[in-house]
Amino acid sequence: ARSVGTRAASNAVPVAYELPREAVAEAIVNAVAHRDYASNASVQVMLFANRLEVWNPGELPASLTPERLTRPHASIPRNPLLAGPLFLAGYIEQAGTGTLDMIARCRDAGLRAPEFHQDGASFIQTLWRPAPEVSPQDTGQVTGQVTGQVTGQVTGQVSREVERLLRVLDGEMTRLEIQERLDLKGRANFEERYLQPALQGGHVERTIADKPQSRLQRYRLTAQGRAWRVSQSKST
Repeated sequence: ARSVGTRAASNAVPVAYELPREAVAEAIVNAVAHRDYASNASVQVMLFANRLEVWNPGELPASLTPERLTRPHASIPRNPLLAGPLFLAGYIEQAGTGTLDMIARCRDAGLRAPEFHQDGASFIQTLWRPAPEVSPQDTGQVTGQVTGQVTGQVTGQVSREVERLLRVLDGEMTRLEIQERLDLKGRANFEERYLQPALQGGHVERTIADKPQSRLQRYRLTAQGRAWRVSQSKST
């Protein structure tokens, strides 16, 4: 979204973007500069109801982690021959400040800090859009099966991993069935980043609540999780 002001203060019309233009540009330049050019996959820019995602093929260098990108870090270009011209043209810095600049600009705009995530052979940068304003007329029951009021927070407070889980969870499923739907191999990674946050957030529940380790255990959406699914289908 873009808002255009008036010439009350000067002859130039002020223009404000929903997402800081510099942060979006930085994410795209990062993807182009650091992608794995041996891969046939493309850089992808995808806009969702609550976020903008920029995907590029390739993995972070061994000395960097997604969490490390949120703090001062060394600049380790994957493609030095490309990084040099991009630096001389003013598109990138050589001090490893690009991700920090993205975070600062989003926070200055009152937005949630960007997130960085490695998903298999793809590196993902997520910029969060402003939470939608909800009027009293917009609240209420989502369906006859879902009780309680749904606000704009239903959409905005879900991590990307939990969102993926909520989209694939159908009826009552075992842990292994959910992992297979998500194409995830490691159990520890699945439980730490997907299942436990979904349970703690109240979007998913166990079918045998008093026996978490039961071999018959299955998982299903809660009323809150179903409300989230409905809100997503309406927003898209």
